[in-house]
Amino acid sequence: MRRLHATPDPAPRVLIVDDSAVARAVLARFVTASGRYAIAAAVADADAALAFLARERVDVVLLDLELPRTSGIEALPALLAAGQGARVLVVSGSAAEGAAVTMRALALGAADTLVKPAANAFASRFGDVLIARLDLLTAPGADARAPAARPRAPAATFDVIAIGASTGGIHALAGLLGAIPATLTQPILITQHLPASFSPFFAAQVALSARRPCEVAQDRVRVRPGHVLVAPGDSHMVTVSLGEGTAATRLSREPSPTGNLPSVDPMFASLAAAYGPRVLAIVLSGMGRDGLEGARAVRAAGGTVVVQDAESSVVWGMPGAVAAAGLANAVLSPAEIGAWAGTAA
Repeated sequence: MRRLHATPDPAPRVLIVDDSAVARAVLARFVTASGRYAIAAAVADADAALAFLARERVDVVLLDLELPRTSGIEALPALLAAGQGARVLVVSGSAAEGAAVTMRALALGAADTLVKPAANAFASRFGDVLIARLDLLTAPGADARAPAARPRAPAATFDVIAIGASTGGIHALAGLLGAIPATLTQPILITQHLPASFSPFFAAQVALSARRPCEVAQDRVRVRPGHVLVAPGDSHMVTVSLGEGTAATRLSREPSPTGNLPSVDPMFASLAAAYGPRVLAIVLSGMGRDGLEGARAVRAAGGTVVVQDAESSVVWGMPGAVAAAGLANAVLSPAEIGAWAGTAA
């Protein structure tokens, strides 16, 4: 009797787009040396990448931003469309921490960014970081599908909106905030996992998407209607009640159970304590479980929790954890969340 063997899953395929032959060779060496990924192709410009994606499917695109003719940032929307679900990891010398172009790439839909060293300065440490990013973007949770039952958004009213996000969250935020009507006056508080140097650029990007003022949160500042506050990259943003339905922000660096700084959990929990049942907590794309315990506190206080669906998430870790725990009142796309929030307010 012949024994049947399961066919192993094929290695995730990677497309490299970089005009430097040296960079293409080094990136390909790091990727293949891991033994976990296959190089589908390595091309020098966006046109060649689009032509390849018209014929072949890949899982991840490593994209340089400085390309001849059409820059990587200009080509990004077309590459995302042609990639049919492929994650785009920007690997570029332009992707320095805090660079405005980095925020633009993330807002356009890049899954993550990584600073590419000079051609003569590639080291094994960079290779380790690159493979770790690929592992994140191709993890089983990144492609998980939503539960069969997708609860619809409930009838609810609220006084404050709180949003937590990580990998893939900046693009999701743009879609969510763009769908919220300009007439919504509830304050919006956002904790996005980002380095501190990104905070000013992130706030500026959010202000454009939300069409309302946005600032990086400071200590002891009143939460105001019609304004957006984002957590600084080096502190948790929490709130304390001032009475009569008002609150102020406090900044904290106390260790969080998830190890994130800033963390979504303390923001959600403090808002639940300050606003009770009139909190709308939203969990967007991100790796890990940050936001789970905070969502539990919101639900215990009678508030509403909505999470991003798996289909539109780069990584369905954070929202998936909340949904799996039975804490999500609804599972929706970012645009659906924004549109519903506008009607529920």
